[in-house]
Amino acid sequence: MNHTELLSAGVHFGHLTHKWNLRMSRYIFMEKHGTHIIDLRYTLRQLQTACHFARALARNDKKILFVGTKPQACDVIHRTALRLHMPYVTERWLGGMLTNFATIRRAMQRIQYMEKLMKDTNYNNMAKRERLMLRRDKEKRKRLLGGISTLSRHPDALFIVDIGQEHIALSEARRLNIPVMAMVDTNRNPDSVDFPIAANDDSVSAISLITGYLSQAIEAGQAERKAHLDQSSQEAPAQSPPTSEGKGVQLRPRRGTEASSAERKDVAVSDAEASAASHAQVSAKKAPNAPAKEQVAAPSEGATTDKAPVKEAVKPKADVKNEQSKESAKPKKAKPAEGRAARRPNKASKGA
Repeated sequence: MNHTELLSAGVHFGHLTHKWNLRMSRYIFMEKHGTHIIDLRYTLRQLQTACHFARALARNDKKILFVGTKPQACDVIHRTALRLHMPYVTERWLGGMLTNFATIRRAMQRIQYMEKLMKDTNYNNMAKRERLMLRRDKEKRKRLLGGISTLSRHPDALFIVDIGQEHIALSEARRLNIPVMAMVDTNRNPDSVDFPIAANDDSVSAISLITGYLSQAIEAGQAERKAHLDQSSQEAPAQSPPTSEGKGVQLRPRRGTEASSAERKDVAVSDAEASAASHAQVSAKKAPNAPAKEQVAAPSEGATTDKAPVKEAVKPKADVKNEQSKESAKPKKAKPAEGRAARRPNKASKGA
């Protein structure tokens, strides 16, 4: 990555002076023959920053969506994305491809359904017109959405060629806070992009060179991830914990379990001794009093006792109140109305 390669690819050529954007003034080196010349020192720095970011994303197995629908960028983007196994858009950008991703996902599932239907035996039994319409619909959907058919979620970053032509993709990415790397010419606003690369976006050689540097960084990140996974898979069996299936394997007790078990044993022994002593005391107290109770309970028939007669147990006040409340709660029998019955004459007496 040096100035000579960028100069030979024509990365430094900008747009006409009357079409320039004021915010690109810091990236313009000079004006020549009515055309702005881009300062390649800024281009190299920006390209290195974008490559580091793309490499980090690839190392973490992230997806970068390549977007380039202009004729100069279609073939380059298509080849690069297929080589890197990344999603791409080289046809018209459909509105809502990111913000309305659920609907786009259903359209991609429709493509899979059509492919499955065309492999079925009942496909040949369909009418010729139906088969023709089905084939055309499938080709159209595949042309527009074939590049993102493997995309099951929002991409982690976007790489755009010419943000002026792809302004819908840029606005959707900014709404969803998706970072954007883009080639920005002198007639565009670099502040709307997270990782701008000041370069000529109308030259096939310039687009292929910038995209080639970016693809090399992504490939390096993917290689690092693969090496890390291989190393972790080799270290996993060596560090596997021992199992209790084999003979002679002794599992270590947890820290502090031995002391706690000894303490529990001492406590259990002391509890047992205390319970035994209490049972012995109770049995010793009950043994001498047992015959005296039998003598009092069963006296001789002819014997008389000088003791005073036992008084009836006095009920507590709470029991008395409860009994009174029960008696008051009982329904009272209605007394016959003697006066009224005597005053009313019977029907039989009336007839008489």
